[in-house]
Amino acid sequence: MFDFPEILNIPLAEWVDNLMDWVLLHFGGFFDAIGKGLLKILLLLDNFFTWLPWPVVLLTVAVLAWRAMGRWWHGLIMSGLFFIIGCFGYWEMAMSTLAIVAAAVIISLVIGIPTGILMARSDAAETMIKPILDAMQTMPSFVYLIPALMLFGLGKVPAVFATIIYAIPPVIRLTNVGIRGVSKSVIEAAEAFGSSPNQILFNVQLPLAFPSIMVGVNQTTMMALAMVVIASMIGARTLGLEVLLAINRIEVGRGFEAGLCIVLLAIIIDRITHAFAAKQQQTREM
Repeated sequence: MFDFPEILNIPLAEWVDNLMDWVLLHFGGFFDAIGKGLLKILLLLDNFFTWLPWPVVLLTVAVLAWRAMGRWWHGLIMSGLFFIIGCFGYWEMAMSTLAIVAAAVIISLVIGIPTGILMARSDAAETMIKPILDAMQTMPSFVYLIPALMLFGLGKVPAVFATIIYAIPPVIRLTNVGIRGVSKSVIEAAEAFGSSPNQILFNVQLPLAFPSIMVGVNQTTMMALAMVVIASMIGARTLGLEVLLAINRIEVGRGFEAGLCIVLLAIIIDRITHAFAAKQQQTREM
């Protein structure tokens, strides 16, 4: 009497399974082609990052940090943090991790910024896309691994696919917020000078929204990096794999070293991208 009536149960799991079967049957070749293209990009980035001599990487990090954060010793600290990763013996894995993060972030920006622009220019699009973004941000990240495995199999490609789904919402949201936050008086002034909608977008709204977009890039990058441990469960050879192996073998020291390397990477990326965003904000206010 007090049990929920079974007749009212919704077989959502069965519907989703049927949908995935239908997608694989009719679009399997399409996803295979996407997987091959994405794998080429990943291999290119991986080979590039692993080919770079470590002094060049450290110098590049130091210069970027110095230019973004404004002090030479900031660059020295950020470069020193990267040097510690190499001292732990995880340099090559750190480069592979950066390759996956870079691929996921690049694809996220290519998809996310135009989607954010669409949301900013259309209230109807914003109404439709917002619930999807809410679901993408609140859905447990492990769930993304299931369709990724079914569509692309094991390896780096499904890891990037799952990372994109998890990491793309911030850049979409903040692009939308940044463009909508541009003062109406500025837009009206541009219209008064005869600017077209596209000219207003590229010459007025996007430059003024750039600091907000950069914050979105920062958050997307950090969320992509947060997925490296989970992505290692489906075959991505990153620093996350070392954490996973340490958990399986109960090797506390190994897990701590690999986890600390991920933290150091996160600090370096966060400080540099956040500093660039803050610098753009200060330029805008001046």
